[in-house]
Amino acid sequence: MPYPIVAKIFQRKIEKTIRENLEDPEAPILLIQGARQVGKSYIIRRVASGRFRHFVEINMIADKAGNRVFANINNIKDLYFAIQSVARVPLGTAEDTVIFLDEIQEYGHLFTLLKFLREDHRYRFIASGSLLGVSLRKTSSIPIGSISIADMFPMDFEEFLWAKGMQQEFTEEIKNKLRCRESLPEGVHRKIMDDFRDYLIAGGLPYCVDLFLSTMDIVKVRNAQLEIHSLYGDDATKYDVENKMHTKQIFDLIPSNIENKRKRVFAKDIEGKPQARFEQYKDDFDDLVSSGVALMVTCCTDPRFRLLESAKRNMLKLYMADVGILTALLYRYNVKPLREDMPQINLGNVYECVTAMQLRSNGRELYYYDKKAVGEVDFLVDDYDNLTVIPIEVKSGKDHHRHNALDKYMGTDGSPETAVVLSNDGRVHMEGKILYMPIYALMVL
Repeated sequence: MPYPIVAKIFQRKIEKTIRENLEDPEAPILLIQGARQVGKSYIIRRVASGRFRHFVEINMIADKAGNRVFANINNIKDLYFAIQSVARVPLGTAEDTVIFLDEIQEYGHLFTLLKFLREDHRYRFIASGSLLGVSLRKTSSIPIGSISIADMFPMDFEEFLWAKGMQQEFTEEIKNKLRCRESLPEGVHRKIMDDFRDYLIAGGLPYCVDLFLSTMDIVKVRNAQLEIHSLYGDDATKYDVENKMHTKQIFDLIPSNIENKRKRVFAKDIEGKPQARFEQYKDDFDDLVSSGVALMVTCCTDPRFRLLESAKRNMLKLYMADVGILTALLYRYNVKPLREDMPQINLGNVYECVTAMQLRSNGRELYYYDKKAVGEVDFLVDDYDNLTVIPIEVKSGKDHHRHNALDKYMGTDGSPETAVVLSNDGRVHMEGKILYMPIYALMVL
């Protein structure tokens, strides 16, 4: 998709990871994986070119569609020769030259060479890919120990606040107050909630955020989001040659599934086959998550620390990886449901999408609770400090004190000491075992 490079400089948290990797001569080669349009190439280009005298960027998609210079490379000597043939800048040494291999997954054989490139240490290397996660899952020759893999997601809410001009020092002050379970002044709370509503519209894809902030043209923003969603759907057909339509069908079902009262994905709905089983689609779910276009939340019916040990992979929910794309699909050019309190519109699924985005950006795996006798609790996270589990309920309306399933869960044997309810209310307070916090407290969870 011929989107221009984002003109405005957005600060991203992953910059620290990239900078530290490139500045450490003994570090493994960093591979940044994430969906298209999350800003991988832009942020690597910005950090690397600002710290190295010589910067070479090679896009393997462009090479594959053009001269295929890197198509049959099988040793580092030939790779160096190929790099020199396409470089448009002088090449120096590992101290002053970095080579950026963008969309490296287009040539799977290059993964094997990364080990030898690191050992040879002629230049510094960094790589990224929009379908990198899918390729790595299906590659048997990953050079363990020679590479380091980092996930990159759409901008989280704190990064969005930075994009709107809020200073990092101030967001740290906000986070510190929330960590201390202190409410923000009412006026500050109202301002941040206005920013949060903007985030529901703009989402976290840098191009769309830039378009939103620079033009405030909702039609342009929505058209860009819908086009990117279409691109993600096209990518879904590339994951599996034999069953490529399964992945596309699952991806297309995400908005309608989360609009249902029970947001779970049911295998029978994917192809309309009553006898279908989850095992048939396991690779499809994994591909959508590995590519970064969807977020998977796995069910725990008997949650205990660590949640991974009690998860049920045949009971799951899928969310869009970007809330802006979700609200574009749900409301198109009408932003009134997001900007105004409309009793007839339930934004619960939108708030849950933001919660999934933020928790995943914070490095959390995603789980939820569901048991017939109790009901469903939106999210569960591991509490490593206390070696227990924290349930999280997300409320978008004014009835945030009503949470029957959470109350039942907290009354069961072995339930945790504290649960969290997130809502539009700015007051931070405890009621029994329930900690009430504003929705933007996701930044500190």
